[in-house]
Amino acid sequence: MASGFFAILDDVAGLMDDVAVSTKVATGKTAGILGDDLAVNAEKATGYLSSRELPVLWAITKGSFLNKLIIIPIALLLNLFLPVAIKVILVLGGFYLAYEGAEKIVEFIIHKFRRVQTVGDVDEPSTNEKEKIKAAIKTDFILSLEIVIIALGTVLERSTAIQVLTVSIVSLLATIGVYGIVAIIVRIDDWGLKMIKRFKDKSFFYVLGRLLIALLPVIIKILSVVGTLALILVSGGIFVHNIEFLHDFLPGVPSIISEFVIGLLAGLLTVGIIKGVKQIFKAKSLST
Repeated sequence: MASGFFAILDDVAGLMDDVAVSTKVATGKTAGILGDDLAVNAEKATGYLSSRELPVLWAITKGSFLNKLIIIPIALLLNLFLPVAIKVILVLGGFYLAYEGAEKIVEFIIHKFRRVQTVGDVDEPSTNEKEKIKAAIKTDFILSLEIVIIALGTVLERSTAIQVLTVSIVSLLATIGVYGIVAIIVRIDDWGLKMIKRFKDKSFFYVLGRLLIALLPVIIKILSVVGTLALILVSGGIFVHNIEFLHDFLPGVPSIISEFVIGLLAGLLTVGIIKGVKQIFKAKSLST
């Protein structure tokens, strides 16, 4: 009886060792997408009133957890019964990310020439906040899908138990890590303000507080640019890794450049199609 109990413990210990090794490998493989995930979500979680930053971030974080609860079982089942569907879903998700990135670039260029604000900039704050949260959760869904698929790809030859545990742990670490760092970023100005109020003028912490306050808008602008580039790069990477004839696109050119070009072209094409369809429906509605 005792020997059987210890045998079970030994099996569990062996399983956890395998999971630990697999998780380490999977985390390394997803490091790039996690960096993009951080840039994209940090940009989407900033720009709110100070009192709303953490509530908004928590709402997006809960959405991220829910995304992964949906994605993980579906990915595991599709991998067992219909593996080709995973590629199709990834490519469709890639077009969504490319569209988001390219649309930001197009809108920036249009506004730069017109020098006017978009209609969305004058929406009611509550409505705008809800829309931003929904948009952030949608984007997180695609990025989470990519993370889960990459993590799953590192353990395809392992047992189902190891696959489930590895993908679940990587997904949990990804959500906690990404949104934990984002939470730090969006609160640095508040920490800076507290330092200014607490410490005397010209002291180290007073100067540090002023520096933190000055840094936040710079960080937000950088994250906005990096987040947009990340959307395009992630989408380009999805296309390159899942569409055969794109593997050798722009031979001799660094992969990061070819992936960016592919993502941007796909995004501009999608933006053009969607705007064209909207114009057609708008013209029809006006004519009627």
